[in-house]
Amino acid sequence: MSQTVLPESAVPSIPTRILLGPGPSNVSPRVLQAMIQPMIGYLDPDFMLIMDEVRELLKRVYQTEAANTLAISGTGSAGMEAGLSSLLEPGDTVVMCIYGFFCERMVEMASRIGANVVPLRAGWGRPFPEEMLEEELKKHTNVKMVTAIHAETSTGVRQPMTNLARLAKENDALLMVDSVTSLGGNEVLFDQWDADYAYSATQKCLGCPPGLSPVAVSDRAVDVMRNREKAPVSWYLDLSLLGNYWGWEGNRVYHHTAPVSMILALREGLRLALSEGLTQRFQRHTLNAKALCAGLEAFGLECVVPEEHRLAQITVVQIPDGVDDSSVRQSLLRNFGIEIGGGLGELAGKVWRIGLMGESSKAEYVLALLSALESVLPKAGYEVAHGSGVAAANNVFKS
Repeated sequence: MSQTVLPESAVPSIPTRILLGPGPSNVSPRVLQAMIQPMIGYLDPDFMLIMDEVRELLKRVYQTEAANTLAISGTGSAGMEAGLSSLLEPGDTVVMCIYGFFCERMVEMASRIGANVVPLRAGWGRPFPEEMLEEELKKHTNVKMVTAIHAETSTGVRQPMTNLARLAKENDALLMVDSVTSLGGNEVLFDQWDADYAYSATQKCLGCPPGLSPVAVSDRAVDVMRNREKAPVSWYLDLSLLGNYWGWEGNRVYHHTAPVSMILALREGLRLALSEGLTQRFQRHTLNAKALCAGLEAFGLECVVPEEHRLAQITVVQIPDGVDDSSVRQSLLRNFGIEIGGGLGELAGKVWRIGLMGESSKAEYVLALLSALESVLPKAGYEVAHGSGVAAANNVFKS
């Protein structure tokens, strides 16, 4: 049987983009170079040394001394599901702080496990009110876990974690933290929060391609996993088995064929983050986001989240009345090579989500986007003063 082979000219090449959406972000040439090193076996002693280095680098970025770390083969959602399925058993009570699209994904996953899910739903675009958690915990005597998202990608909210963490510990509950959009761009204080499980993703502030979920697991959580009555439903995402492969107990037990090139990429991404300095990296994200908001506000656009709770990585901006969401984003992509994101859930069609994460958080990208919007918005029916956005952003950069 003959097969149709497309001519080489018909196969599209990957265009160069400035990725300013909610992820993935642009990738450093050093990370891409790391990925094209020679292939090595997943149980090769030299690869074991690379895995050990990744574990130690992750500890530094998670700001933990005691936690067990590894990188799950899968995206951030794999990290989410691994934590829920490894730590919860059917009937366990989990209280979930819900204030955005990805919080709701946790509810779906935990429900499929058979957990007793208690969703506490608050308004989108503002931090979760800690008093809601405090009142709910008073109603229970056996809460196994409390969950919260540190940086809600759908709303651009930076959630204060200290008091949520305190309430979880006062009620002897495990604390699970989603740091998908914050790790490498905001302080993630695993030890200070006394967290039990945190997970992230490589394609955002760590500036790597998508495909791994770096996690940190407390000793307390490890004990919970290893004293379960039944094994987790998911074999592939069983953190105990993954921990054995990553050497948590010293000797390594084969689990699956690790994505070698992605682990090499993560190692380089973590090295870059630490060589820049975490404090300097956080400051870079903050400055660029402040300049972006100044430029957007000069256009008369409204940033949805109050400044004190606004993520530096994701800026959520209200779409003006009468402006078509999709046409603006498509014009930016096709005419300027710039990607921004649309809203999710109840914010779909109402907001744009602009990401400044990792390699994509650069002053020149902020200015390029504002300049492009000065061209695109008037054609979409929304007039802006020529040069106003770029001027406002430059004032922030110069201050």
